[in-house]
Amino acid sequence: MILKKTLTPLVALAIFAIGTAVQAADPAGTWTWTRPGRNGGADVKLTLKLKVDGDKLTGNLISPSRDGGTIETAIKEGKVKGEEISFNITREFNGNTMTSKYSGKVSEDTIKGKIETERNGETQSRDWTAKRSTEKK
Repeated sequence: MILKKTLTPLVALAIFAIGTAVQAADPAGTWTWTRPGRNGGADVKLTLKLKVDGDKLTGNLISPSRDGGTIETAIKEGKVKGEEISFNITREFNGNTMTSKYSGKVSEDTIKGKIETERNGETQSRDWTAKRSTEKK
C-alpha cells in the first residue's frame, strides 16, 4: 500500500514531464541563424518561419539576395515527427537547380541539425543551429 501511494505521484509527475517536453518541442514560429559569408565575407543571417499542421511542416526561408534585398523560398516536403523536423529548400542559380535537405531536432528554443546538399555528384553536409526569434514586429 505504501509503495502504491509513493508510485502514483511519481507516475503523475513523469506523465506531466513528458507532456511538457512534447509541448516545448513545438517548431512553429520564427527561427534565425547565421552562416559564414562567401570568400571570408560577413556572416549571413537566415530566417525561417514555420507553421505546423499535424505532422506537416510549412513555411519560408528568408535569406539576403546579392542585390541587398531578400529572397523568400517556400519549404517543401516539410515533416514533423515528435521533436524531429525535416524539409527541403530548392533554389535556382544560373539555370541550375540545387536542393538543400534540412533535418533537425527541436529542443525548447533551439533547432540543431544537418543540411545536406549535392554538388558535382557529391553530397556535402554541414551543421546548423537556429534559435527561436523573440523579435516583435
